Amino acid sequence: MTTAPLYGTEPPAVAKRSIKRRMGEIASRALMPILKYAARPYLGGETIEDALCVAARLTREGHPVAFSHWDIGSEGAHEIEAIALDAMTALSGIAHDSYLALKPPALRFSQAAARRLASASKAHGVRLHFDSHGADVADLQIAMLAEMLNVVGPDSLGTTIPGRLSRSGDDAEWAIARGLAVRVVKGEWPEPGEASCDLRKGFLEVVDRLAGRARHVAVATHDLVLGQAAIHRLRAAGTPCEIEVLLGMPADALLAWAKDNGVKTRVYVPYGRGFIPNAVGILRHNPRLAMTIARAQLIPGRASRA
Repeated sequence: MTTAPLYGTEPPAVAKRSIKRRMGEIASRALMPILKYAARPYLGGETIEDALCVAARLTREGHPVAFSHWDIGSEGAHEIEAIALDAMTALSGIAHDSYLALKPPALRFSQAAARRLASASKAHGVRLHFDSHGADVADLQIAMLAEMLNVVGPDSLGTTIPGRLSRSGDDAEWAIARGLAVRVVKGEWPEPGEASCDLRKGFLEVVDRLAGRARHVAVATHDLVLGQAAIHRLRAAGTPCEIEVLLGMPADALLAWAKDNGVKTRVYVPYGRGFIPNAVGILRHNPRLAMTIARAQLIPGRASRA
């Protein structure tokens, strides 16, 4: 009997266990008690309830939300599926526009799980979306989406296409033909044997393929110039589109531009046990947010007002 391969949900640059990463893990463990309590209003948390609290604030600010469970790699596929089903139950009572992003490797690319999750999506009225991973698993993800389309319509499904992969044009055509919503990202999994590539160029090539043809496109970036270029191209082609940013990442300039130009903006909110290493990484990129969290600890009630 053969054993199915296991695929991680962390990109190679994160998963590589360098000395720097091991030091970061030690720091993460030291900060964990603080982050679990202090960072939840700003960066998500371990449970869907934590994420919903963040979403309530974002909704008041005019941002719809994408929810995504971030695992730590030790959970089994059935546990990940149960977490997704619980999230859909929780999200079913929410009136505002939101969707649930899934990581197919954590589900071990199970087509049976795909059918069950699609059925739950249909029952609860919750849209599902696949995050992107490496080129080596892209066909497995497409097979899961194809299975879901046998259960639920394309209006309830979406997929993510990274600009850095040579196959992304074909994957965009597949999504267009089936009426799926698409999120475009630069991509964190390099092409096998890839020496270097122009991530912005690849991103815009995917956008150009989708413009005027895709049902809906989410421009997932914190890069002001790239986001502006992508939205201009999609709008010129009459394609419904929005900006999507990761909760906590510095994107003030892009969000301000989007507001001034009437562009819808969505915030991607991670939750789960993988929330802690994610929080540490975001705070490295956004020291201003780290200061905000520190001040919230010194001034009672500040976090609840943020």
